[in-house]
Amino acid sequence: MRNSIPSWIRVTVLFFLVFALMEYFIDSGDKPAFLAYPVTQFFLLMVLLLLIAIEMILKSIENIMFQTLSEEGKKRYLETRKQPWQWAWGKRVYQNLTASRPIAEEGEILIDHDYDGIKELDNRLPPWWIYLFYATILFGAIYLVRFQILGDYTQQEEFEQEMADARQAVEAYRKTAKDLVDASSVELLTEASDLQAGQAIFNTNCAVCHKPDGGGSIGPNLTDDYWILGGGIGSVFQTISEGGRNGKGMVSWKSTLKPVEIAQVASYIISLHGTNPPDAKAPEGDLYTDPNAPAAVAPAAADSTAVEADSGAGGE
Repeated sequence: MRNSIPSWIRVTVLFFLVFALMEYFIDSGDKPAFLAYPVTQFFLLMVLLLLIAIEMILKSIENIMFQTLSEEGKKRYLETRKQPWQWAWGKRVYQNLTASRPIAEEGEILIDHDYDGIKELDNRLPPWWIYLFYATILFGAIYLVRFQILGDYTQQEEFEQEMADARQAVEAYRKTAKDLVDASSVELLTEASDLQAGQAIFNTNCAVCHKPDGGGSIGPNLTDDYWILGGGIGSVFQTISEGGRNGKGMVSWKSTLKPVEIAQVASYIISLHGTNPPDAKAPEGDLYTDPNAPAAVAPAAADSTAVEADSGAGGE
């Protein structure tokens, strides 16, 4: 009885063992399993209640067995219960790792000389320190053979590889983290949900200066081929984010709109190109040609084709 583990330690250890196994075998994403699913919360609660019930049953059995003991047996049992619980195995491991001598035996390792009344014990180095020292020697030998003799990768190569992996990880993360987008990485959004969100933002914040149809009022016309600060999704994103011309242009919206919202409204503005709304404002700025747009048929070539067709028809 003296070396038995207290019930509160048994219940705690078994409960967290079940918890760890459940977390290991249940894929719950970023959340712990007991938070992700109500059934796991119920299961953990039942496990805790079951462990407490088992401990209570064991306690009851122990009390019943105590009543069957003789008076002498009861006396010995109560004496053992008064002694504090000791972790004998843990103490043995600690003793083997430290090799410390009890205070009663320190006289055997006392060095003869002293200095100003200060005496010194001839303790040996702790085994844990010696084992760790030997492990560092072994590690150093393996490292020397691997990198200096066999010529494995250098620190520069390792650094470059880790940087390349980090760049790939950042690019992969950017694809799912829309709020990290900026003018250099923004892409034209074409999904209906993004364009609808962009239209809502435009009607709330931009229509007062550019009209709901984008034809322009105080602000310029957004449906033609001319742009004051450059066309294309990157330039439009930059203009919305940082604002227009100093002193007379549009204010910066980066403190009001999230990057993903700026990307949505910029994509919606691009979608207004060529809609030719009535009473549109005259073009302002410089002509912008989308480099990704398909090349138009040259007028001269079109006229030449038409002439050949007419001459063919006349010949018939």
